[in-house]
Amino acid sequence: MTKGRVTVIDIAKAAGVSKSTVSLVLQGSSLVNDATRAKVNSVMRDLGYVYNRGAANLRQSGSNSKIIGVVVNDLTNSFFAELAVGVDMVVQSAGFVQFLSNTSENLDRQREVIASMREHGISGLILSPARGTEASDLKPLVASGIPVVVAVRNVPGAKVSSIASDNRQGVFAAVQHLVSLGHSRIAFLGGFRDTAVFHERLEGYRAAARSCLLGHDEDLVVDSAPSRAGGAEAIGRALSIGSKPTAAVCFNDAVAFGACDGLRAKGIEPGKEFAVVGFDDVIEAKTAVPALTTISVDPQGMGRRAAQLLLKQISAGKAEAETIVSSVRLVVRESCGTGNGSTLGRKQA
Repeated sequence: MTKGRVTVIDIAKAAGVSKSTVSLVLQGSSLVNDATRAKVNSVMRDLGYVYNRGAANLRQSGSNSKIIGVVVNDLTNSFFAELAVGVDMVVQSAGFVQFLSNTSENLDRQREVIASMREHGISGLILSPARGTEASDLKPLVASGIPVVVAVRNVPGAKVSSIASDNRQGVFAAVQHLVSLGHSRIAFLGGFRDTAVFHERLEGYRAAARSCLLGHDEDLVVDSAPSRAGGAEAIGRALSIGSKPTAAVCFNDAVAFGACDGLRAKGIEPGKEFAVVGFDDVIEAKTAVPALTTISVDPQGMGRRAAQLLLKQISAGKAEAETIVSSVRLVVRESCGTGNGSTLGRKQA
């Protein structure tokens, strides 16, 4: 058996058949009997063989692969749709095609789509990993030399490039802004506790609370799914505690929109009776009612930078890991009571 990547020749030797028979099995030819097909498929599974359909096609055409895989954890969140648009802007202009897939936070689905993309000969992969993704999940890609850029969520220990926003500083600025408006009971809403992004943003919240002498109240930290429904559920729990918050920094804009829904369901008007700040600055943030105060990440810009980093590695023919932390900025609109004549902040001063 040869060392390194498993080949068709290795499969043929292990199965006791000819190379051409293995090729016919891979092509799905009816010329191979069922028993032989089953034996070859069993050997391929045992040896961890991945059939690169793209490479097979390219050997026939003589061209280079022009496929970029993009796998995200939640395409229902418009942040990831905007990120994918940013990726597409760059890869299209470079003559590449983007294959986009959504995992819905499912690790098994993530493994399946990545394996399928490898079969089709992707030149590189941009991945916003599902919850629970570990360095070992990316090891086969790294070993095969396929460049990988992890976006939004880091994977500890993975020897791949990454791009993420300055989560800590963003939430720190949001809390400081709410304190400047007179708030002292500020909740942190949404996000899964088992993700690095949650802990980075939570650390920004806690650091700002210490800096502004707000004290520590763990009841004000309410985790939930980072979605609109999760935000509505989180604000309901936050309003049920004894000393209620009067403002909230949300894990992302989707949670913020849900928090506004939940507030209205209880007869509380966001931006006038309760301050809400999001994180991401998706397109809908500007046109929401009230317009959402948020931490601007520029999702499309992040997608463009991720694609540029990936294409650089593809062009160089090697995947040297780089880490990019994008700066963020606070965008003040109406949902925290600024600019709409609200006395929300002054009531608490």
